[in-house]
Amino acid sequence: MKRTYITTAIPYVNADPHIGFALELVQTDAYARWRRQQGDAVRFLTGTDENALKNVQAAESRGVDIQSFVDKLSQRFRELAIVLGASPDDFIRTREERHIQGAQKLWRSCKPDDIYRKKYTGLYCVGCEVFYRQEELDEEGNCPEHKRPPERVEEENYFFRLSHYQEEIHRLIATGELEIIPDTRRNEVLRFIEQGLEDFSVSRSNARARGWGVPVPDDPSQVMYVWFDALSNYINAVDYAHESDLYDQWWRNAEVVHVIGKGIIRFHAVYWIAMLLSAGVPLPKKIFVHGYIHVKGEKMSKSLGNVVDPFDLAEAYGADAVRYFLLRHIPAWSDGDFTFDQFHAAYTSALVNDLGNLVQRVFAMIERYAEGTVQLTNPPHRLDRVDAWMEQFQFDKALEEIWGEVSWANRFIEEKKPWELAKDSSPDAQEDLREVLGTLAASIREIGDRLVPFLPQTADAIQTLFLQEAWSPPSSPLFPRRDPIHK
Repeated sequence: MKRTYITTAIPYVNADPHIGFALELVQTDAYARWRRQQGDAVRFLTGTDENALKNVQAAESRGVDIQSFVDKLSQRFRELAIVLGASPDDFIRTREERHIQGAQKLWRSCKPDDIYRKKYTGLYCVGCEVFYRQEELDEEGNCPEHKRPPERVEEENYFFRLSHYQEEIHRLIATGELEIIPDTRRNEVLRFIEQGLEDFSVSRSNARARGWGVPVPDDPSQVMYVWFDALSNYINAVDYAHESDLYDQWWRNAEVVHVIGKGIIRFHAVYWIAMLLSAGVPLPKKIFVHGYIHVKGEKMSKSLGNVVDPFDLAEAYGADAVRYFLLRHIPAWSDGDFTFDQFHAAYTSALVNDLGNLVQRVFAMIERYAEGTVQLTNPPHRLDRVDAWMEQFQFDKALEEIWGEVSWANRFIEEKKPWELAKDSSPDAQEDLREVLGTLAASIREIGDRLVPFLPQTADAIQTLFLQEAWSPPSSPLFPRRDPIHK
C-alpha cells in the first residue's frame, strides 16, 4: 500500500487565522482525501509555529503572557480545521516536547563542519523572520513581502553552511528528484540557487529572543532561529526524536508532500533540503506552492482593514461553500482575488442553482414519476480527468471538470423533458422515462463520488441518498439561499 504523508506549513500565532491559511488548509485536505479515495494510507499534518519573535512582540504589545497568548491562538487554528471540515491526523505545536527534542536532535545530527559561529551584521525582517541582502529589498529599501524597512541587527550567532549544498540541491530540483509544482515556482527556486547560496544564521541571542524558543544544544546563550526549528516539525510529528516505527512508516517509507505558500518557498525548497542532507535524513518528494489571496486586488492587511475571517464565512454559508470558493475560484497555481460579492455570486450560481437545484429536481421527479424507485445505471460519463488534475494539485481544474458534468445533467433534463414523457402512458415513453431518470441518478452519484475531496459534507449527503435504489427527496435543499454578507 502506498503511503502519503502530507503537510501544511505551520502558521505563526501572532494573530487570528485568516482566509489565506484557510486556502492552504482546504487544499491540503482535498489532496489528502483524494489520496485516501485512491486507496493510499494517508497521514495529514497541520499545526502552529509558536517560537517566532513576531509572536513574542505581538504578546508584548498586548501586555499579555506569551505562553497564554500562543495557547489561545493555537487553539483558534485547531478550531479552523474543524470548522472547515478538514481531516488532519495530527496537529503539532512547536512548544511541545516532541518538537523540541526533535529540533535539537536535528541540530546535533548536522555535520559538525556545517554549523559554525561568527559575528555579523544584517538586515532583518521580523515579519518574515529572515535576513535580506540589500539587493533583495525594493526600491524604497523595504522588505518585498511586508513593505517595511528591515532592522539592522549585529550579533554573534551560529551559521549553517548552505553554500556546501548548492550544487546538490540544484541537481535534485532540476532532475525532478525533488518535484516542485508548478514549474514557475520550480524555475524561481533554480534561479535563486543559481545566484549563489549564502550561509545563513541558524540561531539568535537569548537576549534578543526574550528567552523564547528552542535552546541551542550545549549553548544556553542562544536559541534556534525559528526557521531551523519550525521546519523540523514535519519529522518531529512522526517521532524523529526516537526514530520509532511511526518515523519509519511516515518519513522513511512514505511519499512526503509539503503544501506551502509562495512566500516561504526558499525555506522549504532550499534551507530545509540542505538541513536534511547535512543530517542524513531522507528528503520529501514533492512541494506544492500556492499563491496568495488578494482582496479587491490588494494584499490582505490589518492596516487596510481587509482581512477576511473564514469563521464568519463558514458560519454564514457553511463549510462546503467556503471550500468550494477557495478551491474553484482561487487559481491553484497563482494568486487569486476575493470579494464578498464574488463569493455570494459563486454560492448562488454554482451551489444553489446548478448543483443544489439539480439534486432537488431529480429527486422530486423520481418520487413523482417513478414512485421513488429507479434502476441505477452506469454513469453516462466517467470523470477520470479529475485524477489527472489532482495529481498536479490543480483543484480549480478538477472542480471545473465536475461542474461540466453538473451542467451536462441540467441540460439533459431540459433536452429530455421527463415531465413530457410522464404524460405519455405508452410503454416506449415510460421506458424512456425510466432510462432518463436512471441516467440522471447515475450522473449525480458520480458527481457525489468525485466531490468527496472537495465538498465532503455535500458528497456525504448525495452518497447517502444514492447508495439505495429507493429514496425520498431531501427534506431541505443542499444549499439554501442566503442573504449576502455586506462588508
